[in-house]
Amino acid sequence: MVLGAAEAAVLAFDVGGTDLKAGLVDADGRVLGMRRVPTPLDPARPGEAILDRVAELARELAEEFPQAPARAAGVIVPGIVDSAAGIGIYSANLGWRDFPFTAEAERRLGLPVAFNHDVRSASAVEHRYGGSREFDDVVVMVVGTGIAAAVFSGGEAVTAGGFAGELGHALVPDPDRPGSTILEAVGSAGAIAKRYTAHSGTPVAGAREVLERARGGEALAARIWADAIDALAFSICQCVSIMGTEAIVIGGGLAEAGEELLAPLRARVDQMLDFQRRPVIIRAQLGQDAGLLGAAMNARTLLAPVPALTPGPAPAPEHAQAPQHASGPTGAAR
Repeated sequence: MVLGAAEAAVLAFDVGGTDLKAGLVDADGRVLGMRRVPTPLDPARPGEAILDRVAELARELAEEFPQAPARAAGVIVPGIVDSAAGIGIYSANLGWRDFPFTAEAERRLGLPVAFNHDVRSASAVEHRYGGSREFDDVVVMVVGTGIAAAVFSGGEAVTAGGFAGELGHALVPDPDRPGSTILEAVGSAGAIAKRYTAHSGTPVAGAREVLERARGGEALAARIWADAIDALAFSICQCVSIMGTEAIVIGGGLAEAGEELLAPLRARVDQMLDFQRRPVIIRAQLGQDAGLLGAAMNARTLLAPVPALTPGPAPAPEHAQAPQHASGPTGAAR
């Protein structure tokens, strides 16, 4: 017999702008000892500070779960990421430039480390196990304070050295003046609240409040909401026209609006397209822990089968198993 990838524990770390999530994914695919701590912010040594905290969390998990020693780790971060080189190229919010995450994380953890982009990793789990799993050409859009995306073509992630998927900075028509602006400035949850406040002079708590005002018949709120849908539809149609995208998955805070977002978005995309295929537009299914699950799935790709001490030929190794979550998927990863 062999001890395959699906039978080993891995560490998973999801570094966000506000919080750092950590967990140990055991041999049965269960997430153990999940922790959520503030992301360390150190302008002088931003990458090092984060990995120092990662190492502390790894030691805590090892002490708490000695029966499940980790054989690999996955670390995911925001910004522009070159996963093949193991480099965090740039993060505007957290402050690093060209930081060697893989090498520094491996030095601290003493384990092989899979380093990747946060949205791309969360999207890979969503694409593989969520509602878009039957499609090969998919864009996963995370629409929150800003907008980030992951692109899959022919079933494979398009990375372009870390520069693919920056849909938040794609140009869209500017609803306030002639010319263009970026999608994030109109279609994100943060932009909806900001634009409403700018046009009305009335501060709002967020996009949810703008939607509530639109439900109540307020014309300005309805227009701001419609502007966001137009901008999102424009970018979706660009993806369809350029890449032949079959499915669009919408995640992030704005997706909490459900069909109040998705139904008019589908209708607007249908109006904008001509002969092109109509993409399926669906809501993300795996929730806020998709990033942690993605980091664990990345880590499992590093695991090679280890022969047991019993004699005899070993069968071909099985594919890596995705981590389980209370509401998440199970199964073999490709």
